[in-house]
Amino acid sequence: MVRDQVYFRPIPQDQGGRWRLAGGWTGFSFLELLQRGHPPQIVDTAPDEWLAALTTPRENLMGLSLNRPRLMGIVNATPDSFSDGGAYDPSAQARTLLDVGADILDIGGESTRPGAAEVAVAEEIARVVPPIRALAGLAPVSIDTRKATVAQAALEAGAGMVNDVSGFDFDARLAEVVAGSGVPVCLMHAQGLPATMQDDPRYEDVLLDVYDALAARIARAVAAGIPRSRIVIDPGIGFGKTEAHNLAILRRISLFHGLGCPILLGVSRKRFVGRIGGAPEPADRAAGTLALTVAAVAQGVQIHRVHDVAKHAQGLRLIAALNENNEAGT
Repeated sequence: MVRDQVYFRPIPQDQGGRWRLAGGWTGFSFLELLQRGHPPQIVDTAPDEWLAALTTPRENLMGLSLNRPRLMGIVNATPDSFSDGGAYDPSAQARTLLDVGADILDIGGESTRPGAAEVAVAEEIARVVPPIRALAGLAPVSIDTRKATVAQAALEAGAGMVNDVSGFDFDARLAEVVAGSGVPVCLMHAQGLPATMQDDPRYEDVLLDVYDALAARIARAVAAGIPRSRIVIDPGIGFGKTEAHNLAILRRISLFHGLGCPILLGVSRKRFVGRIGGAPEPADRAAGTLALTVAAVAQGVQIHRVHDVAKHAQGLRLIAALNENNEAGT
């Protein structure tokens, strides 16, 4: 951490804008200059390296362009996930999610909910490989794992991306597997391990601390031979963060475009959504999740990891219709 470092957060606007955010659907003309210990300042420009990172179009992800929001459907091949563990056959659920609008399937065999215990490698492989083999030819498939051995087995079964909630902190060998396979990877920020991460998470400035931590993870991945163009980042909502931390990140999530990578957001059915929204049961949190998704889309976030794909696909279609530059009704 550099005490006097400055950061530039693009302030998205609905129409127009001097620049396009990550080459996508959102424009901006002004930025917030952020610095630890100082109030935000509104500015109308930024250094060239910041503007380049903020405006350069992102590379396609597993053949999918990122010039519009994409939905990653959650497929839990686990008996103990907080929301839907053991509630369905993973392969059948994945096909249902594809039918209702999922662009990517994210298959995981180890719950990383707060308090979760680690799953043995052999058991995790046994859970994820059969559905990946069944689905690999139907859609882009991501393997949600922290472990190199599991990732290797999943990639051999047909997965085309690795989604690591530890950002290579849990298993250093995973970087080598990803680099050697040539697939993209999502590096998430988490403070601590699932079993203890919510005990007492603390930050000096959660937004800037998470930004710096992700920048360090990207640098480590690049040093391991993974091009930046194949890296997706995730600020890790709910992973070693309080409700106040989560909200602070979501309010200014457009800052993370400055890392020059696509952003993946995972807020689906999380506990704080239920607490604020008055939905104690995870299955009742689709509306709250969609509200946060809409807000993130307005800040240019490209990939949204969700359980309730049909509801989100409907919402995104309405957003796209509102944002069309169509003057036929004027």
